Amino acid sequence: MDLSEQLNQDIKSSMRSGDTLRRDVLRLLVSALHYEEIEKGRSLNTTETAQFLQRQSRQRKDSIQEFQKGGRQDLVDREASELIIVEEYLPPQKSREEILEIAMQVIQELGPISAGDKGRVMGALMPRLLGIADGGLVNAVVTEILSDK
Repeated sequence: MDLSEQLNQDIKSSMRSGDTLRRDVLRLLVSALHYEEIEKGRSLNTTETAQFLQRQSRQRKDSIQEFQKGGRQDLVDREASELIIVEEYLPPQKSREEILEIAMQVIQELGPISAGDKGRVMGALMPRLLGIADGGLVNAVVTEILSDK
C-alpha cells in the first residue's frame, strides 16, 4: 500500500473516531503529496516519498522554533501535535551511530581526505541516506569527523 492510500484510509478512520486534528493534518499531507506528484508528473517512489515526509516534518520543526521565538505557545503546541502525526509515516530513521558508521565507510572509499573535503564526503554520503536520515544530523556527524582530521 502506498502512502496516498494509507493516508486516505487513516483519514476515514480519524473521521470515524472524531479526531479532527489528525484528520486535518492527514488531509494537508494528502494535498501536499498530490501537488508533489503533479509537479513531478508521476507517482513518487519510496525514496521520494520519504524525502517528502522529511520536508513536512522539517517544516513543522522550523515553525515550532519560530513560534517559540515569538512566544506563541498555542501555535507551538499545535505544530508539535502535527509533527507527531507526520512522523508516524516516516520510515525508521538512522541513529547517530549508524550515520557515523556509514560516513566512515564513505570516507574510507573516498581515500585520503582533509577537513576541506566536506562537500565531497556529503555528496557521496547523502544519496545513501536519502529519506532515512536527517540531513542536519548527517552534516553534524560529517563535520565532527572531519574536524578530527
